[in-house]
Amino acid sequence: MPELDRVLGGGAVRGSLVLFGGAPGIGKSTLLLQICQQLCQTDSVLYVTGEESEKQIRMRADRLGITAERLYVLAETSADDILLAAEVSKPDILIVDSIQTMYSDDAASAAGSVAQVKACTMKFMRYGKETGCTVFLIGHVNKDGVIAGPKVLEHMVDCVLYFEGEKTMYYRILRAAKNRFGSTNEIGVFEMLEDGLHGISNPSALLLAERPVNAPGTCVTCVMEGSRPILAEVQGLAASASGNPRRTVNGFDYARANMMIAILDKRTAYKVSANDVFINVIGGLTIEDPGADLAMILCVASGMNGKPIPADLLAIGEVGLTGEIRSASHLDQRLKEAEKLGFKRCIVPRANMKKLRTDGKIELIPASNLFDALKCVFS
Repeated sequence: MPELDRVLGGGAVRGSLVLFGGAPGIGKSTLLLQICQQLCQTDSVLYVTGEESEKQIRMRADRLGITAERLYVLAETSADDILLAAEVSKPDILIVDSIQTMYSDDAASAAGSVAQVKACTMKFMRYGKETGCTVFLIGHVNKDGVIAGPKVLEHMVDCVLYFEGEKTMYYRILRAAKNRFGSTNEIGVFEMLEDGLHGISNPSALLLAERPVNAPGTCVTCVMEGSRPILAEVQGLAASASGNPRRTVNGFDYARANMMIAILDKRTAYKVSANDVFINVIGGLTIEDPGADLAMILCVASGMNGKPIPADLLAIGEVGLTGEIRSASHLDQRLKEAEKLGFKRCIVPRANMKKLRTDGKIELIPASNLFDALKCVFS
């Protein structure tokens, strides 16, 4: 599965321990059951379920079209009995769904407790290292968004993958939080359909599919997720505050968003400090790339003055505390991705113009500071 291989850094390593985390119902079990179809062409897989019966797994496999002959299913919650079964069947891949339902006689506490989770994970890790069997563990997240355990699992395993996205929406984002054998910067994008999860090779088109035209408060930017450029829509809204101004941010670091709002208020004529400000990245995408700073500021300014940002324009650049626009990395790749989606103009940092290689298909608008960028957009 190319999108999963991208996040893993080319695929899973023999004898490694991979942890899949995410909210219940996000698609973790579906994804791991789907990859069994490919894995069983060359390897044998033992799928252990502590939450469903064999009949329920068979029903889901029929719905997903899984017909692998070397896939074995075991409904068991005792880690010791699971390892005894593994010693008999000698699988190449072991999938445990989920680690919170497993228990070991070595720990006296109930299943799902920190002691039990740690003891069971240690047993599966030792088995994988000794036999060369690749182990996939499924872990649910708690209310704080971290894998229940709480952080003890992430220190023990070789790779930690998180499923992100709203259960009510049809696409999911898979992100690596830890990977001993590859990069943690790559993401995989999947679409949830009736017959399972399908990888999306062009997530930019999906994220911009429902973008409003000529609406104030929306701006497109291009961020780098590892080696992949992705176009993202950033929306901003400023409203009169009744009392203390509020700041609501989705998809950006809250502290960084507050810093961008303060820069807009201090370095320009837009006085945002007395307003409620709401910032949202469409599609549930979480942006850590500082190259999205300029788009964040422009969408808030557009929301304040009521003037829409042209639909064929996007903005890329990091913004400093003095209002200067600093250079962005991999700008050539970002511009190529924007061209594919039909964008005609792009506001870029002036510092990038010296080293930029472009064939002129997209008009570049260099900007040294926020004043230049705002003048280009709203004059």
